[in-house]
Amino acid sequence: MEDRQASSEPPARSEVRADLPSWDTTDAHILDRAAALISARGTARLTIAELAREAKVSRPTIYRRWSSVDEVVRAALLRRTVLLLNGFETAVSTRAELVAEAVRFADAFEQDAVFGSLLASEPEAFTQYSLERVGTSQRVMLSWLADAIVHAQRGGTVRPGDADDMSVMMLLIVQSAVLSHNAVSALIGEAEWHTELTRAMDGYLRP
Repeated sequence: MEDRQASSEPPARSEVRADLPSWDTTDAHILDRAAALISARGTARLTIAELAREAKVSRPTIYRRWSSVDEVVRAALLRRTVLLLNGFETAVSTRAELVAEAVRFADAFEQDAVFGSLLASEPEAFTQYSLERVGTSQRVMLSWLADAIVHAQRGGTVRPGDADDMSVMMLLIVQSAVLSHNAVSALIGEAEWHTELTRAMDGYLRP
């Protein structure tokens, strides 16, 4: 696995989109330190005491915000997801643009310091926090997909259908492809993987 810098931020817009969660300065600082620890050491070894030391805050300061390590991890991954989504287009109006952005999101997800580390060294944690239940991170992604699907439907390039239902299937396609990418890398090249993922989503959305 290539060496990733945990402290590097995902690409972000200068302004946070109004429909996405935001955090105050203290919350953001604590969650960014938690993300760096997760990237460096995984989720299993994260403790509130260690996070308090790294963030230079008291343990009560953390516990006033999150009641457990599990909640901290979920909040840190949600913040990471939001930072990634802030770098993507909101004015998607065609099927081609939607598919291109979804593939770009899959790439950004894999290349992110935190999610990439989990995928490479702790895939069971990635599954636990990303796939086992629909949490806030997933709902943020589903909202983004549904909005894009509605815009593309209005232009006639995406088939009719319930945008919320279709967003669920799109998310499943992207998550499954990302989760399986490392496992099948010996069977399919990088360019071919992108091509087939694009075709899978384009075919699903085509009128």
